[in-house]
Amino acid sequence: MDRRDFLAVAGASLAMPSLVRADGATVLRFADLYVRGRQLTDAAAALEGQAVQMTGYMAPPLKPEIDFFVLTRRPMSVCPFCETEAEWPIDIVLAFSEKPVEVVRYTDLIRVTGRFETGFDTDEETGFVSFLRLRDISYRRL
Repeated sequence: MDRRDFLAVAGASLAMPSLVRADGATVLRFADLYVRGRQLTDAAAALEGQAVQMTGYMAPPLKPEIDFFVLTRRPMSVCPFCETEAEWPIDIVLAFSEKPVEVVRYTDLIRVTGRFETGFDTDEETGFVSFLRLRDISYRRL
């Protein structure tokens, strides 16, 4: 392997997230999602349809007795759907549950496991547009 090949391989490995398996799911960090803008990392794109585990914060839901929430990288004191587009965080994941969500205080860190989906999708019930989703989730406060 010459120097150029070595540098290409080394650079690619640094750009790839260090994905680890935990409880049958791949740990995926918010920092591992995007290369730039809405361009997913190769590793994140390869996780389409697979079980992943993410850690973040539950944004306040729109209403009680809802079966989804927004997982965010940092605590948000208001529902991100109520914010203007300029304030919309890029690092969010819509998380869908099979049962009503028990709300967790927005400052409490949670760990969520679910099936990872990528690409723009519009929820039929709510009309919300999402780029990243977790389906069939389970979660717990840390």
